Formats: sequence, structure tokens, C-alpha cells
Amino acid sequence: MPLRGPLRRPALALPPSALLSSNNAITKTPLRISPLPRSVVVRQRRGHATHLPVPDTRPKTAIFFPGQGVQRVGMLTPWLEAFPSTTSEIIDEIDSVVGYKLSDVIQNGPGKDLNLSPNAQPAIMATSIMIIRILEKHFNFRVEDNAHFTLGHSLGEFAALVAGGYIHFQDSLRMVHKRAEAFSNATRQAEEMYGGEYGMVALVSSKAEHLPPLCAAIREFVGYDSAGPKVESADDWSPIDQVLIANVNSKTQIVLSGSIERIKTLVAHVRQFLGHDPRAVRLKSDSPFHSPIMKPAVGVLQQMMAGNSMVKGRENEDIVTFPGKVTCISNVTARPFESREQLKDLLARQAVETVQWWDSIKYLDQSMKVRRWVGIGPGYVGRNLVGKEVGMRGKDVIKGAGVWAITDPKEIEEVLRGLEETDFYEDDEWQDAWDRWD
Repeated sequence: MPLRGPLRRPALALPPSALLSSNNAITKTPLRISPLPRSVVVRQRRGHATHLPVPDTRPKTAIFFPGQGVQRVGMLTPWLEAFPSTTSEIIDEIDSVVGYKLSDVIQNGPGKDLNLSPNAQPAIMATSIMIIRILEKHFNFRVEDNAHFTLGHSLGEFAALVAGGYIHFQDSLRMVHKRAEAFSNATRQAEEMYGGEYGMVALVSSKAEHLPPLCAAIREFVGYDSAGPKVESADDWSPIDQVLIANVNSKTQIVLSGSIERIKTLVAHVRQFLGHDPRAVRLKSDSPFHSPIMKPAVGVLQQMMAGNSMVKGRENEDIVTFPGKVTCISNVTARPFESREQLKDLLARQAVETVQWWDSIKYLDQSMKVRRWVGIGPGYVGRNLVGKEVGMRGKDVIKGAGVWAITDPKEIEEVLRGLEETDFYEDDEWQDAWDRWD
């Protein structure tokens, strides 16, 4: 007689001591959630006891990381107070890699200094990985045991590759810092040589059906699609004329990057000839990320990834490990990285290519059937973007689904309990899986 009804997979188990304790995630003895190996069930079959591994039909889970713009002075404080020993080790590591007291800038500012890309980008990435390490050390939550995919928005892709086991944290942090310095230098050079102002502007449409014609009109207006190898015409334009769709964030939001004057002209053109009026919002960015102006950063990353790791003890190993432990989604293709060589190429090109965030979410949601999404890192921008696309769709929301974010120690317990509560088999899923063993 086969087992019936929903069966909980003990992937996230609460030990009795945790259940009896009144301590929460910000105490010295926090709630500890331990992943267990896949269950083995025993079934009477032709007079013999048969041991069968429970098929892994958990709702698929993606962990995602934020990009620039979520930084704020003091964002490390809750983590330093809740987990002083763990965070102090990481702080020393961060400052050693970048070569100065970045931790002081993060904690004490001023904000204008933290907002500079060479400070903001490594600060955000390091904070995201700090949270991952705390989850691993204090809650026995390992990414490879609890996630099927990792991905990150722009800068966040570097954190996703660390969490997925492709690049060591120190190597990734070093690349992020050098990349951000190259961004700043390229922007300064464009300003000195050509004048003008450079940055990023978000365009938000009121309806999803407006986005495709909006993107088509922009590409027609600027005269090229990409700064990558497929379209070389972008190199023929001076920086003052260069504009690119930097991000496609959702079904109603894109971000333009490049000359602010050129972007203003483009927006006026769209409003006059396209028949609708997208809302334009200037972003707090000191460089036009993902535009052709950022091309010097591509060479910096290519050179760094051509060598071995710079981490002590790994000097004879390639800087990229492939495959990693968890499938990671590329910003450029919105699909998994397929090889070490492709990963290096796409990660370098990402500096001047469009971040296909919406396509990445659609791919995981519709093709890969991801039902649980966990944002790790400062701010709620990523969670809100993902939530609007997959987590608030009325009848399409299923049992075993959720969109969460861990930005503060107080949120850890809620998120891990949410994962535990949604980690189960439905009746039909369990019966189908069991029948396959007959």
C-alpha cells in the first residue's frame, strides 16, 4: 500500500533545542536550521523490504543578489552587532583585498564617498557574501543544499558566482573593485575629452504592451543594439552620442545609459512619435554602466580572468571553477553559463551589454518552474522586482511558493521558516514519484 498524502521532505529540520529556545536570529545562540540528506523510505515489495530514495520534487529555489544603488551608510551595523566574530573576520578580508579601510567608509560614510562606484560596488557585493557566510556558519544553510539556481543583477552577478561556487570571494571582490575603478576612469575620460554629463535614466511604462515598441524605437534612434562583438558600429560613435538599453528590469521598466543629453533627446522623441509617455527617472549613478563608454572595463576583466586565482593556496588554479556547485544564470544571455570559457567572456562583456533581468526571471519562472525566490543583500529593490513578476499573480501563485529577502538578521528566521513550510510534496507529485519506482 503506497504512502498517500503530502510528505514533508526533511530538508530544513529544527532541532529540539531550537524549538525550545526563545532565542532568535540576532542572539548569540540563534535558531539553527540544518539541512538533512534526502530521505530513504522502506516499502514492502514482493516480500522484500526495498529502500528507495525519495525523489527530489521540492519547489525549485533561486537565490538572487542586488546591484548598485542599494548601498547605505551603516548597512553592516546589524550584522556586526549580531555576529561579531564572523563579521570581524570578513571585514579584515574585505579591507585587505581592496587595500584600504573600505569598512570605515561603509560604516561611517560620508554618503558621497560610499556612493562612488569603487566603494559602493565592492561594499554591496561583500555585504551580500557576508550574509551568505553567516547563514552557512550559524544556521548550517548552504546554498548548494537549498538552491537550484543563483543569479544577480549587474554587480550582483559577481556575488551569484561566488555563492554558486564558480569564483572565490577574494578573487571576485578584487575584480569588482578593479572593474568599478575602470568604470570611473572611463567616465572621467569621456567627460574630459568630449564634455557633457553621463549617467542612467529609468523609463517606466504604464502598460506591458508598451515595452516592445519602446525598445524598438530606442534601438532605431541610437542606430545599434549592443556594444558587444556582434555589433561593432557602437565604436564609431563618440561617447557624447552613445546610449544603450542598460537593463531590461521588468515587463514595464528599462534603464538607459550614456550621455544624459542624448537620453533626454531620445525620451522626447519617444514621447512625440510613439504615442505614449513613459515616466523617466534619473538614477543615482556616477557612471553610465552597460554602455559602450564602459568598454575599458571589459579589457580589465579579460586580463584578470586570463590568469590564475590570487587567493593564497590557490595560485596554481584557474580563477574560474567550472562547473560550480549551483547553476548560475548569465545577465547577458538570461541562460545558464555553459562553460568556463563562456563564463569568462560573458562576465567581461556584461560591462557593456544589456542586463537581461526580466528574461532571466521569465526563464526561471516559466521554463525552469522556480517557485521560491530568496534575495540576499542590502535593500529590497531586487525582491520587489521579482515579486511583481512571479509572486503576486493571483491564481498563478501555488502552494510551495514565495518571494523573500534577507537584508537584516531579524529576517533570517522568518525566511528559513518560510522555506521549511513550503518544502513539501503535493499529493499528485508524491504519488507520481512513487509510482515511477513500481
